[in-house]
This record gives sequence, structure tokens and C-alpha cells, in this order.
Amino acid sequence: MKKTLLLSVFLALSATLFLLIREHEVTPDSLRNALAGLADFQAARPLLVAGLFLLIYVAIVALSLPIAVWLTLAAGALFGFWQGLVIVSFASAIGATLAFLAARYLLRDWVRARMGARARTIEAGLARDGAFYLFSLRLIPVVPFFAVNLLMGLTPMPAWTFYWVSQIGMLAGTAVYVNAGTQLARLDRLSDIVSPAILASFAALAAFPWIARAALRFVRRRKVLSGWTRPRRFDRNLIVIGAGSAGLVSAYIAAATRARVTLVEAGEMGGDCLNHGCVPSKALIRTATLAHQMRHAADFGLIDATPAIPFDRVMARVHRIIAEIAPHDSVERYRSLGVEVLKGHARLVDPWTVEITAAQGVTQRLTTRAIIIATGAQPLMPPLPGLDLVDPLTSDILWHRLGGLDKAPGRLVVLGGGPIGCEMAQAFARLGSQVTQIEMAPQILMREDPEAAALVRASLRADGVEVLTGHKAVRFGLDGDKWIEIETGDRTRRIAFDQIIVAVGRSPRLTGLGLETLGVPTQRAISTNAFLQTKFPHILAAGDVAGPYQFTHVAAHQAWFASVNALFGWAWRVKADYRVIPWAIFTDPELARVGLSEAEALEQGVAHEITRYDLAELDRAITDGAARGFVKVLTPPGRDRILGVTIVGDRAGELMAEFVLAMKHGLGLNKILGTIHIYPTWAEANKSVAGTWRRQHVNPRLLALVERIHRWRRG
Repeated sequence: MKKTLLLSVFLALSATLFLLIREHEVTPDSLRNALAGLADFQAARPLLVAGLFLLIYVAIVALSLPIAVWLTLAAGALFGFWQGLVIVSFASAIGATLAFLAARYLLRDWVRARMGARARTIEAGLARDGAFYLFSLRLIPVVPFFAVNLLMGLTPMPAWTFYWVSQIGMLAGTAVYVNAGTQLARLDRLSDIVSPAILASFAALAAFPWIARAALRFVRRRKVLSGWTRPRRFDRNLIVIGAGSAGLVSAYIAAATRARVTLVEAGEMGGDCLNHGCVPSKALIRTATLAHQMRHAADFGLIDATPAIPFDRVMARVHRIIAEIAPHDSVERYRSLGVEVLKGHARLVDPWTVEITAAQGVTQRLTTRAIIIATGAQPLMPPLPGLDLVDPLTSDILWHRLGGLDKAPGRLVVLGGGPIGCEMAQAFARLGSQVTQIEMAPQILMREDPEAAALVRASLRADGVEVLTGHKAVRFGLDGDKWIEIETGDRTRRIAFDQIIVAVGRSPRLTGLGLETLGVPTQRAISTNAFLQTKFPHILAAGDVAGPYQFTHVAAHQAWFASVNALFGWAWRVKADYRVIPWAIFTDPELARVGLSEAEALEQGVAHEITRYDLAELDRAITDGAARGFVKVLTPPGRDRILGVTIVGDRAGELMAEFVLAMKHGLGLNKILGTIHIYPTWAEANKSVAGTWRRQHVNPRLLALVERIHRWRRG
């Protein structure tokens, strides 16, 4: 209320003064006449006139009134060039800072609340580059200075930084106008002050900070590379290490631009997704889902049947599907695209040289302009005593280790309540295993909406999975039976098992690459900047080895940025864009999300409202016997812009695509509502949740007015 009142007073005062000024048109002639009347008073009291002029100038700029140019001319005419320059330089910077602070106090919180997550992204960029932007804007006379003052007040820029950058940045323009003021007697119109040549000079000055920044980057690059001998010629434009999602896309883009590119892979083409992750797990889940549907055939008007599950045939199908998809990622295909594919282990010898060791021990060295590291990640093994005694399985090895079994493991423990753990726990339970899932956190799928995670947990339990959350694994042992000891609070429990799948996360593959020799920083992943560059600008990383997301589609997304920056970063760089990252967990029901969850919005203090649509109301869900789950959309209060979406239910991953498109291109729920969706389809759920939002935001006064009109028209 206090801020609203102050803002109203500020706007009223500015508007009043603006109207008064408009009634008295300012021209060079009127300014000369006004200054002539001050000549005697200034001669008698020069310091008083200078002080009053400074205060008036500060007030005019602080109130954002568009007459500062005329006051600057007046300063030159009254005080001469040097004294006028000093007075105007300080007065304009002080007034601009007051306007900056007023905008920050009165408007910043309101703007941040309206912009939500986008405000944080913009603020992060301005915190890094704000001084450069401000300095450039101050050097361009065609950009209204008062607009710069107000807009910068909405950013996190420190007031002192704003002041000194403004003081320096406005100096050149101030000097031009003060100098013109000293020649006021010969000035007929404002356009005489700024010629095309002067405007071009200002533009060059505005580019100076960016040129300086590029020069600084060049110096830093030279410093990083000092001590290394750069080759005079290069064998390749790009070497990509790793043939998973990120590596394959990087090599593809390089070949498409006619670069000479070499792709090095020590294992199987296609990486984790094809051979150990997405493809085999989804093949297994599909079989498990069919077995589940057979057991519940009565739900579809048939007779329940107990499926016979020859597990070796199930696993044979998994491997057959891998083989069917493998040609998409094969050596032959990529060689046909123009990529040189070498099988072997790659190691960086120096910033430009990669040594490749083939399986037979033969080595070769290639020099390259740029390198992309895309070696992916591997299952994380927790440092628990006795784990090595129980022959643990991971998502990387279970497909081969269990392939020869005629039935699924009888007693299976799944350690971990993340996406992989939940998918495997449910699939093996449906294929006949007695599954116990252990998770240390208070809920499975800790990153997800608690309500959505609870629905998945209920489904796991319905399939016979014993889900133990809040239980910590302590140790393993082998005394006839394999066992795991877990504790919760002050209680401990031992669980015997035949097999255990460890799914507690994945860690980047960093060893053996020579990163330590080069001094490339690595923490949980390879340290990169916003352009996916490492300490060495021409050595980049993409995919799981770079983080921050471990998804196949994100790895492919990063690969585009990495390959463009690797090949063309000397002239043009692009920052990796993580604004809209969706993902899905392929349990039954599926769980998909993009943007903020309800819990994250509360934690981050983002103002929001929730619109929810239950899939039990969707006609297609009812016909498919899958009337469960929901679509939950977060929007700013009173607005249809999408902050985040959580979907839990059948085909959640497919349904999410429309929301991802909307968020990426700034489309709100009203646009989705206005789009025709085929009936009856699952995609109608997206239109339905948009319709729910619309109904909740109908103006009641407008409705009452329309009702009266209808009543009147009935007579």
C-alpha cells in the first residue's frame, strides 16, 4: 500500500511537470532568451547559480522528465565547457541513480513476481554482464537515458556500479552537448548537434567494452595455453570422444557442416541409452506391462490369465530390440555420413592431441582444432561394507547377467528410489520377482511432486513391491543367503535376497582421459562454462559427463551447442539453453514433468496458483481403463503463462510435449484452449486443464452483466 501511494505521487508529479513543460515549447531561441535574463544574477552570485542549477538538474533527471538535453545546453552556455561538463556529469549521474533507486524500491518486487522464473534468469545474466550492457547503452544517444535508469532499477545491479558506469558512460555524450551549449548563439535546431559522423563514433564507443571483453578472452586463452606447443597444422577439425547420444549428435553436426571429424568409442556404439538404459529398460517394461494386463484382463471384459514367463525369452526379446535399433547408431551409418569412426580408448596428450589406443594395443595420435568429450556416465556404487560379496547388478550389466535365467530372480532387492530403481522394481515384480525397494529419503522420486510420487508408490505396492522409504543401507553379507542390513531410526533389519540391483545414481566417466595432466577441473562432472567449454575454450564437454541433467534428450540438446561452439566458437558462440527441460519416468502410471513443481515453487518463493485436471474425467482414459492420475499446471497468479507442469498417468511423457512447446515459445494456457484437439484422445487432457484455468478466471462482474443482458433480451 505504501509503495502504491508513493508510486502514484511520483507519477502524478512527473505527469504534472511534463504537462507544464509541454505548454512552453523549448527551442534554441527560447533558451537563449531565458539565459540572457540570468546573466546579471549569475555574475553577482556564480556559486549560488551553479548549486541551484545542479539541484534542478538532479531533480529533472530523477523525475525522468525529457528536458535534460536542454539543461545540458544551458550548462554549456552558462558555465562554459569545463565547468558545465563537471556540473552536468555529476548531476546527471546522481539524478539517474535516484531514478534507478526509485524504480527498484517501487517496482522491482512487482516485476519479479510477474516474471517469475524468467526474472531469475535475466538477473543472473545481468549480474554477469550488466555493467557491459549499461556502458554500451550510455554511449548510444538514441537510447533514452531515463528509460535506461528505470529499467536498470529493476535489475540486481548494485547502486554503486550503476553510478560509476553511468558517470563514465555518459561523459562522451555530455561533452558533445555541453560543447554545443557553448555555441548556443549559432545553434538553430537540436539536429545540428549530433551529426551522422558523431553518431557513428558513439556506436564505435558502445562496441568498445565488447571488443575489450573479446580481447580479454583472447589474453586469458593465451595464458591458459602457455607452456603448450600448438601444432602448426591439424589433422582434424573436431575429435569427439564417446559415441553415446551427445557424441553421435556432435559428430553428425560436424559432418553435416563438412568438417573433418573423428568419433572415438571404446565400447559399443549408441552408448548407455541404446545398450544399457533407455532401449532395453523400455523393452522390458513393455513385456512386464503386457503380463500385468493379462493378469487383469477382467478389467477389459476378458478372463484373467496367469502368464507363463520364460524369462530367457523375455531377455532375448530385449536384445533383439537393441539389435534392431543399433543400425541407427552404427559405425557403418556414421561413416556413410562422412564421420571417421575409430574404436579404441582416447586420451588427451596435450590440448590439441588425442592418443587413441585400439583393442589390440596399437596407438595413433591425431591433432585437432577442437575436442568434445562425451563419455557419459556409469552406475554409482556406494561404499558399503560387503557389497562386493553379494555380486551386485547395475543397469549396465543386468541385461547380460540375467539373460540366461529361465525365470526372473525369486527375491530381488532394488537399492534406490529414483527413476531407474522404480522402473526396474515394478517391471521385475510384474515378471514374477518378489521385490523389495529400499530408499533412504522419505519418499521415492524425491525430485518430483509428492502427490505424483505417492501415486507411483501406490501402484508399485499394488504390483507387490515392498517399498521401504526412510531406510538406510548399512552393510551386506553372505552366510548361505545374501543379505542386506538396513536401519530406520534405531531399528535394524536384515533382508535376504537372490539378486540386488544397485540404482543409487550415476557418476560421469572421467578416468583415463588425461584431464588431470591438462589440469581440466572436474568435480561431480567436468567443469564447463555456459558455452560448454572447459578451462581450454576449444575443449568442450556434453552429455552426462558435463551435467547438470542426465537425460538422453538433454545430451543431444547439449551436443548442438557444443558442436557449434567447437567448430565456430572463434567467431560466434552460443550458450546452452536449459530454460525448458522435460523428463519422464516410465513406471505405470508414467510421471512426467517440465519446469517448476509445486514444492520447488514454494521453496523458491515463486508466486503461483495451481490448476489441476483429474484424468478420471477424461473420456479416453475411461475407455482405456486407465482413469487415474492428473495434470497439474503452475501459473503466475491471474495469468496463463506456464511455470511448470506435472503429469502422472498413462502416456504422461507423450502428453508433456504440448506443454514443452508452449513454454519454449511463450504460449499460455489460453493458446492451448484455443487449439482443436482430436476426440477422443489423451491430448484432450491438456485442453481440459486449460479450460479449467479459464473457468477459474472468468470475471464475475462481467458474468453478472451478461446475465442481465440475457434476462433483458428474454423480455
